[in-house]
Amino acid sequence: MTDRSTELPSECWELIFNFLDHHRHFEPLSLVSTQFLSMTNHLRRSLIISSRTSPFLPNIFQRFPNLKGIEIRESDEDLDYLLHQISNSGLDLESLTLTSQEQFSLTSLRELGLRMKNMRKLNCSETNCLQDTHLFEIGNSFPLLEDLNISFPQYNSRFDPIGSLDLQRFSGIVTDEGIIHLSMKLKSLLKIDLSGNHFITDKSLQFLSENCLLLREIFIRECDFITQNGIGSVMRRCINLNYISVDGIGIPSIELYFQESFVFAKKLCEINLSHSFISDELLSSIANACLPLKKLTICSCYDFTFVGVSYLLYKYQFLEYLDLEGANFLTDESMIDLCEFLRKLTFINLSLCSKLTSSTFFMLVSNCSSLKDIKMERTNLGVEEFLVDFGVNPCVMSLNLARNESLSDECIKKIAFCCPHLQELKISHCPTITEEGIIEVLRNCGEIRHLEMNRCSGIKCLDIDFELPKLEVVQAEGPVLDDEALVMIATRCRGLMHLNLEGCLNVTTKGVNGVVQCCRRLREINLKWCDNVKVDIIPRMVFSRPSLRKIIPPCRFIPTDKQNKLFLRHGCLVCRG
Repeated sequence: MTDRSTELPSECWELIFNFLDHHRHFEPLSLVSTQFLSMTNHLRRSLIISSRTSPFLPNIFQRFPNLKGIEIRESDEDLDYLLHQISNSGLDLESLTLTSQEQFSLTSLRELGLRMKNMRKLNCSETNCLQDTHLFEIGNSFPLLEDLNISFPQYNSRFDPIGSLDLQRFSGIVTDEGIIHLSMKLKSLLKIDLSGNHFITDKSLQFLSENCLLLREIFIRECDFITQNGIGSVMRRCINLNYISVDGIGIPSIELYFQESFVFAKKLCEINLSHSFISDELLSSIANACLPLKKLTICSCYDFTFVGVSYLLYKYQFLEYLDLEGANFLTDESMIDLCEFLRKLTFINLSLCSKLTSSTFFMLVSNCSSLKDIKMERTNLGVEEFLVDFGVNPCVMSLNLARNESLSDECIKKIAFCCPHLQELKISHCPTITEEGIIEVLRNCGEIRHLEMNRCSGIKCLDIDFELPKLEVVQAEGPVLDDEALVMIATRCRGLMHLNLEGCLNVTTKGVNGVVQCCRRLREINLKWCDNVKVDIIPRMVFSRPSLRKIIPPCRFIPTDKQNKLFLRHGCLVCRG
């Protein structure tokens, strides 16, 4: 058979492939021809290193020579060994993520810095025992860094059983000294996350604002010794600042310096003040600062009222992102007034606003024509306080309506009618929804790709008589599905890639077999606590479905080292159940 792919030059094919939104789409293309295999290998830019991939790193690095970003995740290998492999790979990395890793040595950082001269982004969040000496080496080794995340270092091993500091095991922490060194070395720094570093003070912010003149984004959540004065000084000195995220700040009326600092941040377009006391006076100060504000997050905040938030929204009617989670004073009547100011919104979070009903939802959908993402967990959705004329909004793509105990089939059907282009729906822990409502959603929303219906006790079966070719993710934890429903999903959703059946006691080996046979693109499946699934199915799943990359087996299955190596050679990581 003639290889038709040679009729177009490689440059044209590469332009076409670059339109794909994720490198997972390269896998089927690489099977078409050797030309496509070579092109997709050279186009891949990112890699996740896990226990499944770490034994084959030299070959992987050779296969993908143009990698720019690497993330190390869920790997049992020694971190220093992996960093050594990366350093000697010949790659020219720009981004490295080491989230939730054990402590790495200074030698590994130094070696990495010598080889990776163009490193722009480094994420060391939740690293065990991060300390000033690591920051000294980061500053010396990666002078071109633009994005640094050193948030929430882990020091649990340094405390004794009653919570006191164990001085014998205590070797260092992140302090102002380390941050000051970074500020003097990283002149190109644009973004830094200092969250969870409990021992740094306003002095760190002072030096960052004085030395890192290009700084645009700063995250300082859960930093116990950072004060409002320190935050205010950053806003006054960093003239390029466009994003600031803090939480837990005290009563702002005490610190006028902080309130009056917003007027200096002329480029500030994103503000996150979660879990803080934010009076109406503070909101008024932000409103009167005339910022180019696009995103505002004030979730789980205290001490402000409808007066303050309505005035702020009146001043920023071009706002695109609004998070008001936990604003319990909001009612359907008050949302009528606010909707007049929200016509440019693309995202809104009204979770834990317990007085809001379906009336608010349909008002938002009708009045906010640009709205793409709505989050209304734990509200009174399903109750309709007053009748609202609802229309179709083709822009809405994602809905998170979980934990609404009154959400009914009738309401979810109306929602499906209003949002015909819906791609993601989360309705977990909604006990009054039945299969009737779910089927109507799937019938009306043919674009749906992601469905979460964990522990929806009203769903017993799914008699689907139509195809769902775009559905890729199904989350159905708890006693939701049985074999019949599972086989129905497998038959109608042949493009399924991720399936979570944790705790599905009504699912047996027969149902899982049906999924494995029908879903040729299946990559991940979770069978934890599926006690009626026989464990001897796991090897058959790995060998019969080559697309599988991760299996969480029933709890009774504990793979041996020999089995794990065999599964990994077939490209599948089998975790402990």
